[in-house]
Amino acid sequence: MTRPRTHIWRLLKWGRILARHGALSGIERDPLTPKPVKRLIRLARFGARVPKQPTYADAFQAIGPAAIKLGQTLATRPDLVGEEAANDLFRLQDRLPPVPYAEIEAAIVQSFGKPVSDLFDSIDPDPVGAASIAQVHKAVTTDGRTVAVKVLRPGIEKEFARAIDTYEWAAAQVEEMGGELARLRPRLTIETFKRWTARELDLRREAASASELAEAMAAEPDYVVPEIDWQRTGGRVMTLQWFDGVRISDREALDAAGHDRKALAATLVHAFLRQAISEGFFHADMHQGNLFVLADGKIAAIDFGIMGRIDRRARLWLAEILYGLITGNYRRVAEIHFEAGYVPPHHNLDEFATALRAVGEPIRGLPVKDISVGQMLDGLFGITRDFDMPTQPHLLLLQKTMVMVEGVATSLDPDVNMWETAKPFVSEWLRSELGPEAAIADRLREDVSTLLRLPELVRRLEAELPKRGAAPPAPPLRDIDTWKSGNGWRYAAIAVAAFAIGAVGSWLWL
Repeated sequence: MTRPRTHIWRLLKWGRILARHGALSGIERDPLTPKPVKRLIRLARFGARVPKQPTYADAFQAIGPAAIKLGQTLATRPDLVGEEAANDLFRLQDRLPPVPYAEIEAAIVQSFGKPVSDLFDSIDPDPVGAASIAQVHKAVTTDGRTVAVKVLRPGIEKEFARAIDTYEWAAAQVEEMGGELARLRPRLTIETFKRWTARELDLRREAASASELAEAMAAEPDYVVPEIDWQRTGGRVMTLQWFDGVRISDREALDAAGHDRKALAATLVHAFLRQAISEGFFHADMHQGNLFVLADGKIAAIDFGIMGRIDRRARLWLAEILYGLITGNYRRVAEIHFEAGYVPPHHNLDEFATALRAVGEPIRGLPVKDISVGQMLDGLFGITRDFDMPTQPHLLLLQKTMVMVEGVATSLDPDVNMWETAKPFVSEWLRSELGPEAAIADRLREDVSTLLRLPELVRRLEAELPKRGAAPPAPPLRDIDTWKSGNGWRYAAIAVAAFAIGAVGSWLWL
């Protein structure tokens, strides 16, 4: 079991790295930053030569894989961090220092128990991409197909385990304080992040996700997913179809190839909505480094380590919320929040609807470039606080991905309006799901299911009435010792814990 002093040392070291690279200077200058946090930042950079120009990518890279994930997400949002910072952070997408090819070849041999020559005619020793968790090499199989071979970085599992262990400890210290911090449920948020990471570190699961998504997107011909070579795929190595295309972030190359960037932005938004709303299974890491445009104008996606799922009831709520915001029906949006259990029932529905209107009306109908994201997020956060809305970790991944898709779409077409692009799709899906035929089919299915479950339902009613709510049951959280208020060191622990919670919280929400 890791000792508290080890966690504190890690957190202080991470804060020191951020400060040394100038990555905390913006927070320190912000007039809204609490004074204790500013004092902590000054302490972290004490004696360090802080560069005039912050080097964000270097700072996140020096901290480790979990911080790199944060930087990859922020790179898609120049409207949040600024064009200069976004350009610097973009180096984290797939241009990290590669692992020597000898280690990669050894990992392939160990995974399959046979020489590399039995699997591939050739492998380019220079990777085409080196990211935080794995790197990719172009290869030709023994049967002549050009493929991409993705291999986990040696030791990556241990690195993530150490970081997450400290995140869990820090979250427990913060949650022990109660009040507003407890409402944000940091421990459950970290647990959700931990489960996502476990999936990303098993390439067999990533391959299965790619295969499932390809089947789900058959109705979306302009968005393609590579085929998996299952005979050359294992827990630490994945082989998949090779795509020749232009990076979606290379706007000059897209223009030179004659691609319609406005059409590409609409395709991307439409593909995400189909995944999230129609299928309930979506690619949750659609940053610019994972999207390519093929010669025929189709968008090709790669890297399926992080995927999200939403059940049908939550998808109906989501679609109605989006449509309500698009059309300005704030009362219906408020009703859904109460029906889903997102807002405690002791609050007034009309008051909540008015609060939503205050946030929604100033941005409805505007292109993304004219929307103050900072003001919007500040307004939404104020609503969750005023109406005692607990964090819903099962929706964090969807929210993060939605903002990421909007960021990429905006880079293609600054005038894109995600709400208006979504309106036809969402309204059509709602008609198909909530129309009379769907209602009759749902009623028949539910009635038959209820009859079959009647004996069990009676037994459950006798014990305890089931609780309503949209959130799935929370996973069990491991026991973590927390420092009580009588211990003076506890406040130091809580202060440094903010570094970890801030990093992971930003990765999840952004």
